[in-house]
Amino acid sequence: MDKNQIKETIAKRAALELKDGYVVNLGIGIPGMIPNYLKPGVNVLIQAENGMVGMGPSPKEGEQDGEWINAGGAYITAMKGAATFDSATSFGIIRGGHVDASILGALQVAENGDLANWMIPGKKVPGMGGAMDLLEGAKKIILTMEHTAKGSPKILKKCTLPLTAAGKVNMIITEMGVMEITPEGIVLTEINPEFTVEQVQEATEAKLIISKDLKPMLQ
Repeated sequence: MDKNQIKETIAKRAALELKDGYVVNLGIGIPGMIPNYLKPGVNVLIQAENGMVGMGPSPKEGEQDGEWINAGGAYITAMKGAATFDSATSFGIIRGGHVDASILGALQVAENGDLANWMIPGKKVPGMGGAMDLLEGAKKIILTMEHTAKGSPKILKKCTLPLTAAGKVNMIITEMGVMEITPEGIVLTEINPEFTVEQVQEATEAKLIISKDLKPMLQ
C-alpha cells in the first residue's frame, strides 16, 4: 500500500465510528480526511477547537477560502447551520464533556491507553494544542495512524516519549486493522485482509489479544 492508500483506508474505517448526531473533534492529518468519507445519512457536527461547530469536507482545489481553516491551518468548508465563536467557547464545549468522540493522530500509544502525540525530545515543539483537553473531555478517543514509523512499532508496551494523557485511548485504527484497548490489553477486532495476524503482531511491540470474533476490516 502506498501512503495515499494507507491514509484513505484508515480514514474510511474511522468514518464508520461516527454516529448520526455526534459532536466530533478531528485532529490534523488523517483525522481531517474523515468528513470526505462519511456515509450518506450520517450527519455529525464537527467541532474545531479554533472556534467552529459544523465543519464540512475539504474544499476542492481552487475553491479554498483563506478565512476558513481548521486548528491545523488546513482549508475547510462550513456546513449549512455552522457556527463560529471564540476559542474560549470552543474549549468550554470540550471541557464540558459535549464532544462525543475525538479522533487524533499519535506518535506512540501504549497497551494501557497512554498516548504520546505532541513532542519528540530535541525537536522543535509547536505546543500541545487542544489534545490534552480533548483526551480528558471527549467521551471516546480514537487514534488514526500508520501502524509503524520507519519500520518501528508505534503501539508499545509503554510509551517512551512524553505523554499527552494517561490511559485515555479507547480505539486504534491503522492500515493493518482495528484494535480496542481493554483492561486486559489491546484486542485486535478487525484485520485488513492484506495482512496476516502474524504480520500485525510482528509490527506491534505490545502483545495483542486476538478477538474470537476477528473479522475483515470494515470499509
